Amino acid sequence: MAPTTRSPEMADPRPSSPTAPEARTIRVLIVEDSEDDVLLLVWELKRGGYQVNYEAVDTRAAMATALRTGPWDIVISDYSMPDFSGLEALATLRAQALDVPFIIVSGNIGEDVAVEAMKAGAHDYVMKKNLSRLIPALDRELREADVRRARLRAEHELRENEARFRAIASNIPGTVYQFMLREDGTKSFPYVSGDCLRLLGVGPHALLANAAVFRELLYPGDREGYESALARSAKNLTDLNWEGRIQLPGSDEIKWINLRSSPRRLDDGALLWEGVIWNITQSKLAEIEIRRSREQLQELSAHVQKVKEDERARIAREIHDDIGGNLTAIKIDLLWLTNRLSPESKAMHEKAHAIERLVDRTMETTQRISRDLRPGILDLGLIAAIEWQAEEFQRRMGIPCELVTSDDELYLDQDLCVAIFRIFQETLTNISKYAEATRVDVSLVAGEDVVVLEVVDDGRGIARDQLSKPGSFGIRGIQERARSLHGDVEIESMPGSGTRIKVEIPLVTSDPETAPLTQKALF
Repeated sequence: MAPTTRSPEMADPRPSSPTAPEARTIRVLIVEDSEDDVLLLVWELKRGGYQVNYEAVDTRAAMATALRTGPWDIVISDYSMPDFSGLEALATLRAQALDVPFIIVSGNIGEDVAVEAMKAGAHDYVMKKNLSRLIPALDRELREADVRRARLRAEHELRENEARFRAIASNIPGTVYQFMLREDGTKSFPYVSGDCLRLLGVGPHALLANAAVFRELLYPGDREGYESALARSAKNLTDLNWEGRIQLPGSDEIKWINLRSSPRRLDDGALLWEGVIWNITQSKLAEIEIRRSREQLQELSAHVQKVKEDERARIAREIHDDIGGNLTAIKIDLLWLTNRLSPESKAMHEKAHAIERLVDRTMETTQRISRDLRPGILDLGLIAAIEWQAEEFQRRMGIPCELVTSDDELYLDQDLCVAIFRIFQETLTNISKYAEATRVDVSLVAGEDVVVLEVVDDGRGIARDQLSKPGSFGIRGIQERARSLHGDVEIESMPGSGTRIKVEIPLVTSDPETAPLTQKALF
């Protein structure tokens, strides 16, 4: 019989039951030399609710060709044919390594032959005189074939995912790991990537064999911090993000590492963390160096400020004592000479009065320069100095400046008093230059361990980009002064709605009984 191919739409001489709309279309390769038997099988399949595309062959060559042009959902084969047999058809199918169910349908197959066929790889056999078994057998084998294919796809995807994961893990500049904590307290590393040896100095096998190896790598001073972070992550099921040091085995080399992982609870109650261990040695050393440099710069800035204030105080004293004293002496001598001039010498009297006025202006200028260098009112306390500066600002600028202060008494370090006063001066200077304000409110309050200076104006505000622009030395100076005293500056400003500058500086207290009077500032 020549190979025959039929589609579901092709007419069938035998009556068939209507096909359900949800009927499955299957491709069937029928190995049969009788056309009547082929049509009978197709009719039976349609009666079972399938739409059938089929091809009938009865030689090895025709079957091999048909298999190559597949795919096929199932092969139904007669057992005995003149030039071909069911076992040969089964061998032809297996030779092409195709996972296609193979059912033998025969009119005279014995039990021993059926057993032999099943051992050879046939999935089932059906007697032609009992074709009612064909549909259940076909249903079962198609389901099992679907299950096998799904399992193969899942296994393939799993292998692909594993290969992809290992490729990613091997190229990450860190160690990918899984860490497990069981309910009985036992710990283990189910997985550690190969980069472990380069980062930790031990191979993955060492951690897989004994989780305690990792704890031994931790720098002794950092072990407690790691255990605490792990306990918090386990208790709250939050991400673990821990930085610390490790010491490589048999070496003095210290590395900084960062562990980042997420926990999840398994069905058996165990906790499994999955994440990455990063080598952050270079960035951590750079951070430490930056912090050290910043501290040194702060110390230098504080020293420069102190030297500058000391120099200002020295110059102010010299101006006040020497120049001011000399000007006073000049004025006294000038008065002595004026009193001895002849009343008739009007020109001499006018000249003397002109010189006296010049001396008075010079004395006023000298006093102003001396106050600018270091207001002597600071010796009366910080509040008195702040009040004086606020009044001077209000008198000079014509802008109301209201001050609210604390009623508590507190002895402050003189350097702290000067720094707060200078910060206040710089704030008022910025307001006078740029704010276009109509009112300024000032608050100076001392808590138990901090002094808070707050200055609020109703001016045009400061744009965010102006706070960091080059040449913005006013705000930067305020921030540097506060930072040198371990303080903090908070600036809130919106264009058109004013500016609020809040400075918080930790208190440096001194014993009022032992502190020199010149270094006491009474709140």
